[in-house]
Amino acid sequence: MAGPNQFLSKSDLAYAELRGQILSGSLAAGSRLAQYDLAESLNMSITPLREAIRRLSSEGLVTVETHRDVRVSAMNSDEARQLFEVRLSLDPTAAELAAARRTDADIAAMRAAVGSLLPVTRQWGEEALTAHRTFHQTVYRASHNDVLIRLLDDLWDKSDRYRRLGLELPPGDEPRTRDLEEHHRLVELIVNREADRAARLMRDHISHSLTASAISALEDREGRQDPDA
Repeated sequence: MAGPNQFLSKSDLAYAELRGQILSGSLAAGSRLAQYDLAESLNMSITPLREAIRRLSSEGLVTVETHRDVRVSAMNSDEARQLFEVRLSLDPTAAELAAARRTDADIAAMRAAVGSLLPVTRQWGEEALTAHRTFHQTVYRASHNDVLIRLLDDLWDKSDRYRRLGLELPPGDEPRTRDLEEHHRLVELIVNREADRAARLMRDHISHSLTASAISALEDREGRQDPDA
């Protein structure tokens, strides 16, 4: 049987690897990419790596400076808020459509995912973030709208850096039992086909997320760095 990466080009592999490291925080915001070292670690020439960097640059994840100096793009409140605003619009739509279109298989997937959730706190870290994403993906899939699913998956990817920043803030130590309760309630609303209530709950859930805390922290930090702003 063919392996999952057999039909990927080296450029695709480099893109997937670098993108994953940037979004997970392994490559920190503002850090310089040592291109030749990266190419060697990925066992490839510099050409496919640079093709991957061009793709990442078009997504705004890296910044190409003079003399081909490449850095992981900085995190800022403007980008965080823009991602947040779009999620506030699209996530409730996904929940509403899921309530109208969910199948028995969707219900089983959502209930399995919600049963595996952990509090999204500093204590649980990556394990909780992964379980949290898996749950939201089951809701997205239940919408049965492929365009919406792709948009939300991309938004989730790009929001991950800010979500992880939220874990580093004081709210990152809070139990966040509200989140867990809301996830369970959301599943029941979708199962019961209560589309309007599911959409409202999802919007409220996003409004009180760790990303919202990260935006406030970034705005405060940027205000201190630029007192005349």
